[in-house]
Amino acid sequence: MKPPKPSTLEKLPGLGPKSSAMLQQIGIDTAAKLCAADPYLLYRQLKQTFPSTSLNMLYAIMGAQENRHWQEIKRERRLAILLRLEELDRS
Repeated sequence: MKPPKPSTLEKLPGLGPKSSAMLQQIGIDTAAKLCAADPYLLYRQLKQTFPSTSLNMLYAIMGAQENRHWQEIKRERRLAILLRLEELDRS
């Protein structure tokens, strides 16, 4: 996947100062690193580090990777995402 044009996380769609700071704390400090990472693994790391991380963060990560609004991701792929998370939890 191509990295989005913005180089800072906060400029990516759906990522603001709080979510950017959270990602930076787990080592994701550029758009290129975000795009190279598996969104599900990032979400798991965030949940371990910040237990109150909501599912919206996973949608935001995917939206940022695809240069789309997180609500589009949620609306279009919510069920598939939930099934994938369940599958990952079992493995």
